[in-house]
This record gives sequence, structure tokens and C-alpha cells, in this order.
Amino acid sequence: MPDKPDLAAHARLALRCLDLTSLNDADTEADVASLCARADGRFGVTAAVCVWPRFAAFARRQVPAAIAVAAVANFPGGSADITRAVQDTQEIVRAGAQEVDVVLPYARLMAGDEGAVRALLQAVRAACPGLALKVILETGVLQTQALIRRASELAIEAGADFLKTSTGKTPVSATPDAARTMLQAIAADPVAASRVGFKASGGIRTVVEAATYFALVEDILGPRALTPARLRIGASSLLGDIETVLGGRGAAPQAASDRY
Repeated sequence: MPDKPDLAAHARLALRCLDLTSLNDADTEADVASLCARADGRFGVTAAVCVWPRFAAFARRQVPAAIAVAAVANFPGGSADITRAVQDTQEIVRAGAQEVDVVLPYARLMAGDEGAVRALLQAVRAACPGLALKVILETGVLQTQALIRRASELAIEAGADFLKTSTGKTPVSATPDAARTMLQAIAADPVAASRVGFKASGGIRTVVEAATYFALVEDILGPRALTPARLRIGASSLLGDIETVLGGRGAAPQAASDRY
């Protein structure tokens, strides 16, 4: 575990790089308003709030310009239905959001159909010019390093701005091993190495857990990648531990409502 000064520094970095997320099926505008209020807290602002497309315009009205609004496309199943994925993306663009988190058609990749993966990602990229595109690989389902590496390469080729581990809706979400494979794929690409970012998402509840991913990013992409432009953590329960660390209190209670 990092010592206290390091833990506080990690907490500040986690806050700056946090995509505060609510993607529960029963979410309402009241839930999103509460999320947005937490994103602009007493210790500073998060990088973004991440919501369903139907709440993106509402969220944009709730947060200051310093906080980006992200919304999900093709979520959470990652189907190969290009029409649906593009419709989700267009709704996000119309809402005035800044970021799209799209699920790669991982089942098609596992079946060897790289063409379907390319087609969907390229269509979504074309539908959101100027917006940050985070491609969710669903690494806990892909499982093998070879598949995670190939998913990373296909996402980079399609113009992804970030590679994201997980939807947070499967039994296995972010893991350090998957993160390492994704980061190595970014570092191996001459263009992506200085441009594409990484997002760990799902099951990260404490600053100590987040710091594991910070160390991997620093080791593989370099210290300059430790900024919101290249690093994100997708979580909701993590904010409680960040506030506990920065407030100098005891251990934060675990949130139980969602894997994020």
C-alpha cells in the first residue's frame, strides 16, 4: 500500500481522471442530477460523467464545462448491429456530449469475424467526428491475451481515442493483466503511443486499486500519460474512497448498487 502522502497524490489523480458513472437500468433524471452534483465536489471536479444516451443532454445542463459528458453506445451487449450503434452515437452527438463509449462486438471477434468489428467501429467513428471515442473491449469475456491484443489493435486502427477494459456488467471487469496487454498494444503502435489513452472500468473501488493502473500506465506509456487526456477510471463507488482519503477520514463504506 502507498504511504499516506502517495495515497493522497493518487487520490487527487484518481479524481482528475474519474469518469463518474451511472448506467443502471432504472436510472432517472434525479439519479443523474445526483451524479452530476457529486462530480463537482469540494475536492475538485471529475474528468467526466458517463450516462445512458437518453440522459446525455440533461447531464450536459447539470455540469460545468470543465466536466465532460460521456454516454454509451451499443451497450452493454456489444452487438454487431451497426444501425443501432450509429443511432446511439448520433443521439449522443445531438445531446452535446463530448465522449462516446462504444462496446466492441466482442462475440464476433471471438468467432473470428474481424470484418464485423471493423465495420461497426469505423461507422461509429465516422458518426462522432470531434468527439473522444472510447472503445470498450470487454476483456473479462475475451480472456486471452491474444484476443485482448487483437481487439486493442482493431480499435486503434478504427480511430479510438481510448481503449477501455469493460462495461462493468460482466462477472470479470478490469484486471491488471488485461490492462497491461492493452497498454502494450498502444505503446507498440507508432502513432497511438503518443495519442491513445487507457480507461480501466468496472470493480475499482479504492484509491489503492486505482493506483495499480496508474503504475502500469506510467511504466508502459510514461509519466506524461498520467492525465485525463490519456487516463480514465470508470467508477462510481471509487469517489467515496477518494473523498475519504482527501478528507483524512477512515475507510469508506463500499457501494453496493453497481459494479462501476
